[in-house]
Amino acid sequence: MKPRPARLVDDYLKIGKCLLFVLCLLPLLRTSWIVLSGAAVNPIELITRSTGTWTLVWLLVTLGMTPLRRLSGASWPLKCRRMLGLFAFFYLSLHVITYIWLDQFFDLSSIVKDIYKRPFITVGFAAFVLLLPLAITSTQGWMRRLKRHWGRLHRLVYPAAILGVTHYWWLVKKDLTQPIIYAAVLTLLLGLRLWWRWQKPKAAKV
Repeated sequence: MKPRPARLVDDYLKIGKCLLFVLCLLPLLRTSWIVLSGAAVNPIELITRSTGTWTLVWLLVTLGMTPLRRLSGASWPLKCRRMLGLFAFFYLSLHVITYIWLDQFFDLSSIVKDIYKRPFITVGFAAFVLLLPLAITSTQGWMRRLKRHWGRLHRLVYPAAILGVTHYWWLVKKDLTQPIIYAAVLTLLLGLRLWWRWQKPKAAKV
């Protein structure tokens, strides 16, 4: 039988995960309400931009869990990381489906032409391709099967995040404020990882 404090921590973590799950769904519920109520001037554009924006937000939050754990010393950020990563892929899937279905009406030749001729779509699809195997292998079963290769595979999240920010940057034509913010946050998160990796050999020599 677990000590009482441990049970309390587990209970709080479960409640926190439930609240986090609801929080991650709120952007989708808000967008759905606006579209279904008829308040959206251009529903397809709203869905596309909303799902794309929240893909980046949850992806960056996912990447922020490891630095948060290291800086705070708490273990709960790592326990929330998988859920956040799957929500990032969920919104990305909705983003891609909106483009293929509502924007291109499953016109394969037009989609291929777009991917080939429009760089921001090229890097966007590349990010989707990189994140797809990460979503598939996010279960405990795949972690056991892949063993140490699992961690190597999931490092693809870094180039995927870079491609995602680049996709948004190239998409925006005038006000670059938001792409710059996303790029700055991503640079900070990746920079912290590089700094800690660089510090490891130095610490080993001490």
